[in-house]
Amino acid sequence: MELFYRESGDVRAPLLVFLHGGGVSGWMWENQVEYFQHYHCLVPDLPGHGRSSEISFSICGSSELIIDLMKRKASGKPVILIGFSLGAQIALQILSMQPQMIDYAIINSALVRPVPLARHLIGPMVRMTHGLAKHRGFSRLQAKQLYIGEDLFEAYYQETCRMKAATLVDILQENMTFQIPEQLHRSTAKILVTVGEKEKKMMRKSAADIAASHRSCEVRVLPQVGHGVPLAQPELFNEIIEAWIRD
Repeated sequence: MELFYRESGDVRAPLLVFLHGGGVSGWMWENQVEYFQHYHCLVPDLPGHGRSSEISFSICGSSELIIDLMKRKASGKPVILIGFSLGAQIALQILSMQPQMIDYAIINSALVRPVPLARHLIGPMVRMTHGLAKHRGFSRLQAKQLYIGEDLFEAYYQETCRMKAATLVDILQENMTFQIPEQLHRSTAKILVTVGEKEKKMMRKSAADIAASHRSCEVRVLPQVGHGVPLAQPELFNEIIEAWIRD
């Protein structure tokens, strides 16, 4: 099965690739795609998510599929890679695997400090709580944490209900054991790392770790926001992308 993606905008312009977070899919970038129609926008549904749900998930496997997609679509154009949360981890992996492919990258809320005992605890935890996802009240609480509004809640809820427990285990294990790729320092991209001021301390420390691992990397802490700034403050996030691309 091929990776599902949406493509829009000006195909003659630089390629702008958006990688969504875990538990959602490409629809989370609607505000960004609408704003950036003067670019060539590419929004894949990651393996295990949305309309790519039948593809097994891993960060390396996802990275390989997206690299192949970008090679087919870039055609020598500048490439801007933007990732949120799980998508930000995949973006870091891509930067390490293809160090000269990406011109600009924005890494939003990437966890790079492994959670102790994650591989042992995630399976039992998911088996105990997976059924809760089918309850709208529980899903609304989860959606609120990600700043998913009422207009996007139904898409979030339906995809949450369809996700298999085994897929969720794979996603969480990859997410919670991810570390900065050893070859990230070789990337020639200009990298901006963003993190919300209200995010957990581990996330803010992760942002500092990423910056310390790459010579052309800067960090911005975004005030008064938690995990999910592209959804919480889309206008601000669009301005950040535009400013970073234009120096």
